[in-house]
Amino acid sequence: MQMTENAAAKVKELLAQEGHPEAALRVAARPGGCCGFRYEMALTDQIGEADEASELHGVRVVMDPESAPLMAEAKIDWVESLERTGFAIDNPKAGGGCSCGH
Repeated sequence: MQMTENAAAKVKELLAQEGHPEAALRVAARPGGCCGFRYEMALTDQIGEADEASELHGVRVVMDPESAPLMAEAKIDWVESLERTGFAIDNPKAGGGCSCGH
């Protein structure tokens, strides 16, 4: 998985706001949604033994064993535009999709 520097900076900002700069970003991919996957992201202190962990631009990222292969080629970005502000996940493993952003 990849993460842009913009996304990493936003995660660090959120961690600082929460008062837990040592926490990790948990990313999960679940079946469903318009493009075949529904993504979940949360800040966490809980890292299981089976979780896969990595560090991207100074952010610790963890994924459960089921999500890791689904997210292997994904890229997380932080987008700010008139149409949308938030994290965006570009995942080549996902099918087509609609424009709803979910």
